[in-house]
Amino acid sequence: MAIAVEFVNVNKRFPSANYNALEHVNLSIEEGEFITILGTSGCGKTTLLKMINRIFEPDSGEIRLFGSSIKDMDPVRLRRGIGYVIQQIGLFPHMTIYNNIATVPKILGWEKKRIDDRIEELFDLVNLEAKEFKFRYPAQLSGGQQQRIGLARALAGDPAVMLFDEPFGAIDAINRENLQDELLKIHEKSKKTFLFVTHDINEAFKLGTRVLIMDRGKVKQFDSPGEITAHPADEFVEALIRTAGKNYILSDRGGI
Repeated sequence: MAIAVEFVNVNKRFPSANYNALEHVNLSIEEGEFITILGTSGCGKTTLLKMINRIFEPDSGEIRLFGSSIKDMDPVRLRRGIGYVIQQIGLFPHMTIYNNIATVPKILGWEKKRIDDRIEELFDLVNLEAKEFKFRYPAQLSGGQQQRIGLARALAGDPAVMLFDEPFGAIDAINRENLQDELLKIHEKSKKTFLFVTHDINEAFKLGTRVLIMDRGKVKQFDSPGEITAHPADEFVEALIRTAGKNYILSDRGGI
């Protein structure tokens, strides 16, 4: 299996910070993996994610995408080839749902039929009826429906890598669980590489084929949920696992 994303001794410190946002980060993510990135606020998880699409640049070290250094890539072209989903969703309020999803394919110069076919496919993927939703506007959708459309838009250009920055953080518990289940199905169908930032251990262990646990810019452990549960790397990881409390039950996927 190809290496989709690789960090080689990456360091990053922001001005006036007391410690590095990332410190000597080395990791490899294989194509098709679902990686969840877990840690407390300020641990570096969002910084790590935003370095992959060059929103932040490392102070030292190298980040590679499918073997090529991203510093040699045009940032705009790089971002067009990476899906990005955030908590705020960021749908264009003046555009129909169809046009929101079609944004990147249009930029990429796709023909209309290809765009239409892709949009139909994506509505099916996120479990929404195209006829019912494609000519609505974002304000006419619920928060959960908007998040599904945000996901569809991020997938529209058929990116090999998808980045998720706490996308379900503002969603109520029932819809959040439903969206997690849908995302697992989408990952299984798409076979794409997913990196998903969360501060919720239950979410991280439910979704991730592997979980990247961070603290103060350092990788504390990077392994399957089952392996982390059985063999926590240190006291920090042990304490994190304990926060799951009575809800801590291993699933078939190896998560909570």
